[in-house]
Amino acid sequence: MTRKFLCIVSLLFLCSIPFWGQSLGTLYDTPRVYGGRSIPHFAIKNNILLDATLSFNLALEFRVSNRHTVELGGSYNPWTFDNNKKFKHWMVQPEFRYWLCEPFYGHFFGIHPTYAHYNVGNINLGSLKDHRYEGDLYGGGFSYGYNWFLSPRWSLEATIGFGYLYLDYDRFECSRCGEMDKKRDRHYVGPTRAGISLIYILK
Repeated sequence: MTRKFLCIVSLLFLCSIPFWGQSLGTLYDTPRVYGGRSIPHFAIKNNILLDATLSFNLALEFRVSNRHTVELGGSYNPWTFDNNKKFKHWMVQPEFRYWLCEPFYGHFFGIHPTYAHYNVGNINLGSLKDHRYEGDLYGGGFSYGYNWFLSPRWSLEATIGFGYLYLDYDRFECSRCGEMDKKRDRHYVGPTRAGISLIYILK
């Protein structure tokens, strides 16, 4: 599993190389100005969609050139809800981004590897209503997003991504009991990332 994940990450990194049109040495070049503001260097972010699932989440994004940023982020949900509903997980999902105008403003395209460990069940959605699933997923995808400037310190971002995930899991007959039904795996192609994030500019 680890070998497959490392292969996926390496492939995604190689695919991102053409985006590096400018040297990382431009990081601290004299910043351009858009609408009277300097291009930020660092920002901290919170995904409101993940907040709605009561999942802790945080991301740090930093500029590496005048058109590129790197985001390091993840989420964690430790809760068991009423009627033994579970959306437990921990996930890491870094992303490399290319901005069409300038970092932290306007349109961007991204590439993101993904890894998560999950324990979900007793949720009124498809087979999750009658089964509990516990396992790992890994893969990656490509994303598109847009960032709205709100003030010199605040902005809002929406993003969606599509790609491939490999899921390796144990399925249990019900969410409460411990009898394992079967061990399975699955190949998934579809949405791999979604977010509406509130952003605070650190520098």
